[in-house]
Amino acid sequence: MARAMYQMRFPGENVSHLTMQQLRGREGSRIRSLYRRLSEEFKVPWKGREYNPDDFEDATSINQALSAAHVCLYGAVHSVIVALGCSPALGFVHMGHERSFVYDIADLYKAEVTIPIAFQVASEVEGDVGATTRRRVRDAFLDGRIMERVARDVRRLLLNSDDSVDGLDEIDFDTMLLWDERDSAVRFGVSYGREYDASITVEVENNGSLVGV
Repeated sequence: MARAMYQMRFPGENVSHLTMQQLRGREGSRIRSLYRRLSEEFKVPWKGREYNPDDFEDATSINQALSAAHVCLYGAVHSVIVALGCSPALGFVHMGHERSFVYDIADLYKAEVTIPIAFQVASEVEGDVGATTRRRVRDAFLDGRIMERVARDVRRLLLNSDDSVDGLDEIDFDTMLLWDERDSAVRFGVSYGREYDASITVEVENNGSLVGV
């Protein structure tokens, strides 16, 4: 799953042979290169991602814009994940946070949506950068149908396709399933392990109660 998420950030390039450490390095290089390019394009000074999570105003205009844009993206992604019945906490790239999966999915769209918007706003606006950024991100979500894309990408990542689970087409999904590491899922409500019955001995007292297995 984590590899699939990284692969989405490098379309047309096979990164399946790279280790997770190499993938993280490639992603870091990609984002740093994007920052430098947008800094030159919009004439916005860039010295790195520096901000105070406890004080929004304690940051440069571009860092304020990035924070505001990313928060909007996190909120939108969170709502889609919950609407699809998924857990926001069960991440694959990020771990140990109640919104790990939110961060996993949001990272797929930052380079395309929120980072360019932040640099554009920082180059145009003086004063309330946060409010302007939030409005721009909202408009981008509507114009680019980002919410629909998030829903489609989450399904594709979790189900290996938009609508079905690979290898489970023959199973009736009106019933609950049990996870299996070899078969992906097996039927619920089945008494498994009959092949072990002959090796199990149950002693019964005269009154019918079990005394040992």
